[in-house]
Amino acid sequence: MNIVIVILDTLRKDHLGCYGDEWVQTPNLDAFARDSLRFTRAYPESLPTIPVRRAIHTGKRTFPFRNWIPQKGDTVRIYGWQRIPEEQVTLAEILKQHGYTTAFVTDTYHQFKPSMNFHRGFDVWRWVRGQESDRYQPLSRCDEERLKRYLPDRYKGTGVEQLLRQYIANTSDRKGEEDYFAPKVFREAMSLLGDLRRRQPFLLVVDSFDPHEPWDPPQQYVALYDNPDKDEADIITPLYGKCDWMTERQLKRMRANYAAEVTLVDKWFGHFVNKLADLRLLENSLVIVLSDHGHSLGEHGVTGKIPWALYPELVDIPFFIRHPEGKGAGQTSDYFASTHDVAPTVLGALGIEPPQPMDGVDLTVLLDGKEPPRRSHMTTGFNNFVWARDDRYALICRNDGAEAKLYDLQTDPQCEKDITSENPQIVQRLFEYVLEDAGGEPLPIYDLRRPVEEWYRH
Repeated sequence: MNIVIVILDTLRKDHLGCYGDEWVQTPNLDAFARDSLRFTRAYPESLPTIPVRRAIHTGKRTFPFRNWIPQKGDTVRIYGWQRIPEEQVTLAEILKQHGYTTAFVTDTYHQFKPSMNFHRGFDVWRWVRGQESDRYQPLSRCDEERLKRYLPDRYKGTGVEQLLRQYIANTSDRKGEEDYFAPKVFREAMSLLGDLRRRQPFLLVVDSFDPHEPWDPPQQYVALYDNPDKDEADIITPLYGKCDWMTERQLKRMRANYAAEVTLVDKWFGHFVNKLADLRLLENSLVIVLSDHGHSLGEHGVTGKIPWALYPELVDIPFFIRHPEGKGAGQTSDYFASTHDVAPTVLGALGIEPPQPMDGVDLTVLLDGKEPPRRSHMTTGFNNFVWARDDRYALICRNDGAEAKLYDLQTDPQCEKDITSENPQIVQRLFEYVLEDAGGEPLPIYDLRRPVEEWYRH
């Protein structure tokens, strides 16, 4: 059986029709969901981009971020943001040892920065360059008029301006829809399928950075959700943090841009699935599709991915397993699923024992009507904050337990009313889950002000 894993960065669960949304057009993901087992309670074991992918590729939890060392050549200073530890074996390495051809296509540029090495174990890898602030093109290629369109006064002189300047330079040679990033990624993946079909069995990982910001799809997609000519300030990349400075018009346009990006990704995901079908590869391939996290679009008064704002719009993720024999098709599961379950699920489907213990579980047993090991709760971490939930309550707090916020998911699923003060015992119980999953030890707290060079000396 071939294995196909599709990662869609920053895809919110509540923006898909198969999860109940009626606004955003996602016909291809919805159709795929009808042929899959769909998880209703799936969450990243940690956030954001790199910690999630470490877990996906290894089946090991990245949380609680022990022994984190910032990577040379990278400016992202987030707990756990580092290469896959050398002592951890990757799914690609395991399958390669079992005779699989392994291939990797991605435009998630953090993975191919110096020091990262996320292509371990792959026979073929294709980097699609130019996303976000990837240093791909000279800044002299930045169109200042285009930049001005996306740059409200509040952005000037910030890191967002620098990011947009690089991004606009990187995308200066676009001519049509096929030159946008999601089309590029899925076209590269489709171009590999002919060769992979001749070298079965194979593992293909397709990792699309979209619908991550900047959200600048072709204008016909934006027109599905807003008038693209009305642009008081066309927000395609939000400032991370409080958004009380934004007007209603700016918020509406930003949300429309995100929705449009989701629809663009959905279209090209559909082309990719159709190619699998045309080559008759769906008949003998297990396909897993998931996101790494969501994105706040003004909910709870914030935009971006904020460690202290671990609300449903950020931590709820779509997760699908499509079995070639139709097992579980059209069914849902409320099992607590997570990103570190991907590798053990693949190995379980193939009957391969992992060469070293994995923290995740094999979810394919659900396809046969059986139950994986019971999970009474789920925990995640994002930098120096943690989140925990059980069947009823969700907790957000610092990783030392301070600044706690508790929500009753039964009566308040969007987490609008903090009930911490009247429920100290529940707060304590959920935080004990965090400590339990961290190995019973206090969580690490790092000095983010320390220069990178000092981390290596100490």
